[in-house]
Parts: sequence; C-alpha cells; structure tokens
Amino acid sequence: MAKQESVSGLVGLLEADGEALADEWVALVAGALGGRISRAELVRELRELYSALLEAIRSGADDAHAEGMSEVRALLTELSRSRARQGFTPSETAVSVLALKRVLEPGLREGAAEKTQAYLQLSRVLDDLALFTIETYTHTREDIISAQADQLMELSTPVVKLWDGVIAVPLVGTLDSARTQVVMEKLLQALVDTGSEQAIIDITGVAAVDTQVAQHLLKTIVAARLMGAECTVSGIRPQIAQTIVALGIEFGDIVTKATLADALQLALMKSGVELVAQQGLQR
Repeated sequence: MAKQESVSGLVGLLEADGEALADEWVALVAGALGGRISRAELVRELRELYSALLEAIRSGADDAHAEGMSEVRALLTELSRSRARQGFTPSETAVSVLALKRVLEPGLREGAAEKTQAYLQLSRVLDDLALFTIETYTHTREDIISAQADQLMELSTPVVKLWDGVIAVPLVGTLDSARTQVVMEKLLQALVDTGSEQAIIDITGVAAVDTQVAQHLLKTIVAARLMGAECTVSGIRPQIAQTIVALGIEFGDIVTKATLADALQLALMKSGVELVAQQGLQR
C-alpha cells in the first residue's frame, strides 16, 4: 500500500500541469546551454525523457537503477554522449536532468506534506540520474581523447616512400614505448605494401632516447631484417649518442648515419642506383 501511495505521489507530482512543466524545463536547459543547441532538438530530447520518466514511475520504478528505468537511462546515455561530442561540460550535461527539480519546486508551496515527500523522493532519483549522465559523459570523453591521441600518434609517425625500394620514418618529438610500437607496426606494414628492401629510421627530431625506446627500435630493425629489409638509423644527435653509450646499448652491426641525406645515399647505392655528382641519379 505504501508503495502504491509513493508511486501515486510521484506520478501526481509530474502530471500536475505536465505540459507547462515540460515547457519550463526546456526553457531552463536552453538558458543554461546558451543557445548552443536548437530549441527543436531540446524539445525532442527532454519531452522523450519526460515521457519515459513518467512511464517508468507509473510502472513502479522509483529508483534510478531499477529495471523499469532502462529506457530513461538509454535516453540519458544518448544525450550524454551527444553533449560530450559537442564539447559541453559535465555541468552543462547534468543540468538537463537537474533543471527538472527547479521546475517542480514552485508547486510545493501550495502542497501538503505528501507532495513534499514525493518531491524529495523524486529529487533523489533525479540526483542519481544526473550522476549517471556525468559517468556516461566522462566515459565518452575518455574514449574521444583516447581516439584523438591515437590519431595524433598516427599523424606524427608517417612512413614516406623516398625512392623505389626505399622508405623512411622521420620521427619528431618524444618517443615512448607506445609510439615506438606504432613505428614498428607502420614500418613493417609499409615494407609489405611497397615491397621495399631499404628502410631509414631518422631520429633527427627526437629529443631523447631511453633504454626501453632503444630496445624497441632494435627490435623493429630485427623484425625488418626477418622480412628481408635492411634498416639504417640516421640523425643520432650528440646528446643521444652519449646517452646510448652511457646506457651500454649495443647497436651491433646496425648501420648509422649522421644525416638523412647520408642514409638515403647509402640506401640508394644498396638498391643499385648509380650516383653521379652534379648530374643527378641514374639507373
């Protein structure tokens, strides 16, 4: 009986002048978002959310995590992801739910204790739903940031075809294990795609190389050799050379050159290209 009274109180609270309530809810959210979303889109989102919330409460779902609230959570998931992609803040996302509390407050002035109790119960539900939107928003932003980081890493690790049978990976910036792994994958794939037998890894623009990065580079060169390609490392600056010596890293029989031009010249000679001074390149 108490459950039925609770549900009845919540339904009554939401149904009281429901049309005007929904319009005021839209107006409040529109103001908080500064007009960055069209009113038509807001009306669609919030009216769908309002209808789903009312239906969920009618079915007896008085908890944000109840099975009956599944449609409400689905709508909030879509809303939160949309806000995250559009660049809204967590607060601007949660206001879509929390503004409903402010809309309901004026109706309490004329109400009895039962209405106040219903408002407090609904307020707890809305608070939980607002937390749900923030959690969903946060996960979406993390996914976006991770995807952007991957895209930047791809863009910052180009594989360039310098000549028939010769490719190069010019590296700029900071090398870490994750990026070095990307270098290995892209280089090996480029060897397959182009059928190249010579590869140049140019680290002129790399500020520092630690033991782990150096080991990754060595593994990349070994992997390339297993595929029938020879690698040349160019652009080892004095500071990096000192670090490599201090760390005791052995490059063994790996060929190194001071500049990319020197490495390219060597690779072309190994590819059978005849170099003629002042006259360009001849096959």
